[in-house]
Amino acid sequence: SGTIVIMAFHQLCTFETFQQVSGRYGYGENFRDVIEQEFTRIKGITYLDHAAATLYPESVLKDYCRDITSNLYGNPHSHNPSSRLTHDTVDRVRYRVLQHFNTTPEEYSVIFTSGCTAALKLVAESFPWRSHTESQAGSHFCYLTDSHTSVVGMRGLTSSRGVVTQPVSPQELENRAKDEAQVEDVICQTPHLFCYPAQSNFSGRKYPLSHVKGIQARRLYPACAHQGRWFVLLDAACYVSCSPLSLQDCPADFIPISFYKIFGFPTGLGALLVRNDAADILKKTYFGGGTAAAYLSGEDYYVQAANISDRFEDGTVSFLDIIGLNHAFEALYRITGGMHNIQQHTFGLARYTYMLLSSLCHGNGRPVAHIYTEGQFDSPITQGAVLNFNLMDSNGQIIGYSQVDRMANLYNIHVRTGCFCNTGACQSFLGITNQRVKRNLQAGHVCGDNIDIVDGQPTGSIRVSFGYMSTFEDCQKFLNFVAECFVEKPVTVDQERLQELKRAVAASEDSNKSPSIKITNGEVYKGDEKKPTEASLKGFQLRDSNSHGEAYTLTNIYIYPIKSCGAYEVHDWPVGPLGLLYDRGWMVVNGNGVCLSQKREPRLCLIRPQVHIRMDTISVPLENNNHSHTRVCHSKVCGDRVETVDCGDEAASWLSDFLGQPCRLIKQRPDFTREMKKRPSEAATSTSLSLVNEAQYLMINRASVELIQNLMSSRFEHMSVISRFRANLVIAGVEPFEEDNWSHLIIGSTQFMRPFLCCAS
Repeated sequence: SGTIVIMAFHQLCTFETFQQVSGRYGYGENFRDVIEQEFTRIKGITYLDHAAATLYPESVLKDYCRDITSNLYGNPHSHNPSSRLTHDTVDRVRYRVLQHFNTTPEEYSVIFTSGCTAALKLVAESFPWRSHTESQAGSHFCYLTDSHTSVVGMRGLTSSRGVVTQPVSPQELENRAKDEAQVEDVICQTPHLFCYPAQSNFSGRKYPLSHVKGIQARRLYPACAHQGRWFVLLDAACYVSCSPLSLQDCPADFIPISFYKIFGFPTGLGALLVRNDAADILKKTYFGGGTAAAYLSGEDYYVQAANISDRFEDGTVSFLDIIGLNHAFEALYRITGGMHNIQQHTFGLARYTYMLLSSLCHGNGRPVAHIYTEGQFDSPITQGAVLNFNLMDSNGQIIGYSQVDRMANLYNIHVRTGCFCNTGACQSFLGITNQRVKRNLQAGHVCGDNIDIVDGQPTGSIRVSFGYMSTFEDCQKFLNFVAECFVEKPVTVDQERLQELKRAVAASEDSNKSPSIKITNGEVYKGDEKKPTEASLKGFQLRDSNSHGEAYTLTNIYIYPIKSCGAYEVHDWPVGPLGLLYDRGWMVVNGNGVCLSQKREPRLCLIRPQVHIRMDTISVPLENNNHSHTRVCHSKVCGDRVETVDCGDEAASWLSDFLGQPCRLIKQRPDFTREMKKRPSEAATSTSLSLVNEAQYLMINRASVELIQNLMSSRFEHMSVISRFRANLVIAGVEPFEEDNWSHLIIGSTQFMRPFLCCAS
């Protein structure tokens, strides 16, 4: 049976097998207890997007709140006691940052910024670029093609200054290197800048930190081909999230970082670490509060601050966030013992996941995953805790990453999809030419959207990444999810592939004097499960509909008076200018005015509003146009700003007591108009929206839901999937996902056009 086949694969997904290939796991005997205590909010969630933002332990916030409620912190530019406390605390944090990266204030300075991108922008604006003239050579701005958008974007500033922009592939960097350092010409002091990532945010590949000295000494290309003084910017944002970085061994000139990548909190805070010997070359034109030693308002006279940090931190730094870093460091070291332990733990999880995913096959023997990596996860020195891949069906065709993402969401598995702000690596691994990128844009695909396949070719991929609080169970749930939802049964395992990986990893472990790896079960499993139907194999792929003129049945009508709360079923219902009358006219917001959804607050589904029927506990009027004594609120729905009115303290008290947090019930103002983003041309009716996300009506097809239900049945036997889609209209009588290609729907004498109707599949 199918269950036996899946369980056979699960025999490889055991903790015993994991221990044999993972190396170090956890940070002590109480690892599981600490995770349960510090990260209670992720119970039931498999979070695998740590390269985008890792998670903060709850003790950080408790300690931080206790700190700022017990101490008075003033503006550090003043000299009163509260200001001095802030100044001294911020300086202490600067020192702690340098200590974390194994350096001192004598060697490096910490310039706080809003994040890694702001740090990169600061370097681009302050670097002393020279344009080429008859008397002097021009500067070169060079970057590795496997770089984040924020690095490549620096060329937008350099190109306007006559600077040569030179992208360099990883192959060029190494293949065109010189055996010896180039003799420095003291006459030519033209400054050049080379940028490269310590770790690719796309594939997790770690580039040698020795490249820093290689470029500075002009051994490596392109420095060896151009005279002048070469500086190195090491983009460490992805690397330092799970790996130790010693600036004693890697003396880069500029190192931008974002702290939420390491700690999860605070966000909106980063830093530029500047080598003091290189700091004097940076020249600023703008100066803000706190950066000047002296200036005149009536004359072009300005003297910059002597302290490097003061010189570049315009205005008042985000001192409360910086103070929060103190608690973040405390928690990180208390829980893990340090970055070396984190590196070993996270790499073990990534290597185990890589070994099983790369060996997983369909029943016909074809591989399930195409993994984008340069190596085979041999060592944490060359590979980070990132796994990038695309899934394939039994015919070898790529399954769109959006389809995988949607299924993962149903399983509460959080991954990242797309190109991850790294077009260069995406093009290299997926074989996407420059011309194809432009054609994809013409076809409507832009960065960050869900268009995953264009002309049969993938536009991006799937990334899972691990953090210091990730567990073996996260790997297990993810691998089982892939096997259950995307593998044609029977599940098979490529035994030769496993043995190959076993030998490679064993050799790596032997070189580090570590125990060899043993994989106890590498058999090919077979079962009696019948071959899946074509529809189940295609999963979420869109199919053309040729079934014109068939009869379908409208089985249910639902309205949702309060957005994200329970449904109210009706048998017939009036249609208004915003959709079904009173549908999603109200919503619940938290204490900060942010809209609550079931993703944030699952208990909303237990609140079942009714219309025209008196509620036992609390009631609000359907119409209330007198807002003279009502608080007007501003909120957001699906990125749109909406104007609402508060429904009063009685409703707020009821919701706050029920949900266990401060909440308010708000209603869209009747005189506020919110238009669709995709306004149809020559629309014959209103395009205004209530508090819905994108369309006036939401429709679901029972056949599509049943297919999903079948895929999930092995995991959620009694789960009613159809209620998860929160549709207004439920239909029956069509093939799965046929509705994706409908342009309109007619019910009785009412016609619903596609821009107004959103299919929930």
